[in-house]
Amino acid sequence: MSEPELSPTGTRSPQRVARTLAVTSGKGGVGKTFFSANLAAALSRQGLKVLVLDADLGLANLDVVLNLYPKITLHDVFTGKAELDEAILPAPGGFSVLLAGSGLVEYSRLTPEVREQLLKIMETVTPRFDVLLLDTGAGISDVVLYALSLAHEIIVVATPEPTSMTDAYATIKVLAAQQGRENLHLVVNQVSRPGEGRAICQQLQQVVARFVQTPAGTPPKLNLLGDIPSDPSVREAVRKRTLVMELHPGSPSAIGVVQIATKLTTGR
Repeated sequence: MSEPELSPTGTRSPQRVARTLAVTSGKGGVGKTFFSANLAAALSRQGLKVLVLDADLGLANLDVVLNLYPKITLHDVFTGKAELDEAILPAPGGFSVLLAGSGLVEYSRLTPEVREQLLKIMETVTPRFDVLLLDTGAGISDVVLYALSLAHEIIVVATPEPTSMTDAYATIKVLAAQQGRENLHLVVNQVSRPGEGRAICQQLQQVVARFVQTPAGTPPKLNLLGDIPSDPSVREAVRKRTLVMELHPGSPSAIGVVQIATKLTTGR
């Protein structure tokens, strides 16, 4: 899948489709969904039309992060009870969301129906947005890997904790081997000091270069998008079920997300 060019102004030719970014993590609890939502808000502030698709089909919690109570979810679209347009909702922060129903066991594995429905939805929405963010589940289940395969780019979210780094490495290894991913983005959340994200990226890159190869025989390259400081503002925003970009736009964590969004759109 070729990567479309993206302008901060949101302008694109009629043939262009949304730049599709999948956000994933090796383990849960690293702030992946919270990051996805705030990244969407930061990109929207740059004038881009953004849709976040909750691709964590079995354990969805994007609705909780955004304090939304959807009457229609992806489950209703999958089962034909509602049209796709009815399930696309406005979210705080100026972007749109497609929410999945939580606790749906039938979507915890990749059936032909799930594969077909996800692909159909992607084909429908990508011409209508500048950026499509796929908030995937944690880990390397077949549903997660299929959702990741639909993205132009993948953002791996990790924290400085050893278990998170180990699981991030495992995810990178699978993506390189199974999908031939030669380039992956990395975001390090909950850092305690400046430069910690870069140090972790370098450490991961060294291990990846030594032990991981794509089918082409080359190790994947990790691109550090940025790090997000450990910040009491995040805990407050989570507790209040709102975006830190909205609650405390000048906080260190919000500034970190804005810097990541800027690097995504400008490369700097």
